[in-house]
Amino acid sequence: MRHFILYRLASAIPTLVVVALAVFVLIRAIPGDPVTTMLGDSADPATVSALRQAYGLDGPWPLQFVLWVERLLAGDMGRSIVNNLPVADLVADRFMVTAGVVFPAVVIATLVAVPLGMIAAWARGGTLDLTLTALATLIMSVPTFWLGLLILMWFGLELGWLPIVGYVGFGENAGRALAYLVMPVMTLTIVEIGILTRMARANTIDVLRLEYVTHARAKGLPEHVVMTRHVFPNAFAPTLTLVGLILGNLLGGIAVTETIFSLPGLGRLLVDAIYARDYPVVQGGLLFIAGLYVVINLIVDLLHPLFDPRIAA
Repeated sequence: MRHFILYRLASAIPTLVVVALAVFVLIRAIPGDPVTTMLGDSADPATVSALRQAYGLDGPWPLQFVLWVERLLAGDMGRSIVNNLPVADLVADRFMVTAGVVFPAVVIATLVAVPLGMIAAWARGGTLDLTLTALATLIMSVPTFWLGLLILMWFGLELGWLPIVGYVGFGENAGRALAYLVMPVMTLTIVEIGILTRMARANTIDVLRLEYVTHARAKGLPEHVVMTRHVFPNAFAPTLTLVGLILGNLLGGIAVTETIFSLPGLGRLLVDAIYARDYPVVQGGLLFIAGLYVVINLIVDLLHPLFDPRIAA
């Protein structure tokens, strides 16, 4: 197992290097100058030159990339060009807001969707299966931003049950913070339930066709024992991979949801930084997201043997 972990960590290094290089080049290929954006077109050339030198933007691109990587290896993501705050602190603070939405949504969606998918597979071809499959397909077809707006209008404006603008951290008021997170968590949960239900159903159908399931039924085991003890572990293993992919995708890509519900999360930070040409923040944020993908995929791979012992053999 330790060899497997070391192998996965080593294989992640080239991925992170390629991602870092791609992010560095693409950000600088965007038209516009961050120093001019910050100081204005009428700024003194001497001031522009000094600020460009202070942020390491005066040298050629290869030198800028090498210096940036050296600072990363030393644990320094740089400082924001816009507000002069450490990028690491900005990314960490905004990530906590994003994680507070994404993790509960993925957990709840998994707990709801996997049983629904298994039930649909068990009743394959029947009315229950058709109903659950149709609902899952319908949910998958609904755009996230449209569903978020509907939830915002209904629970926020029409019923007035939940706040619609702003955000309060858990350190200030835990109850109020939960109230601000209910609608965005609900939006992501509903969307992901559709995807995971279809995936769980397909995996369960494949497992139900295997001979050991037929053998378990032939021994006279109750159906709930067959489904929970024999079918679930092998059917959930592929679904777990999808859960990991969804988790990584949402952690780095919920800017639309954060914009709808006015959440100061990591997605909005990156969007604002791109518009402001804030190179250090964009580079640090995207590299952080790439690192999250690597870590999440590693954790998923390590959890696979718990559900499918054949993988560890």
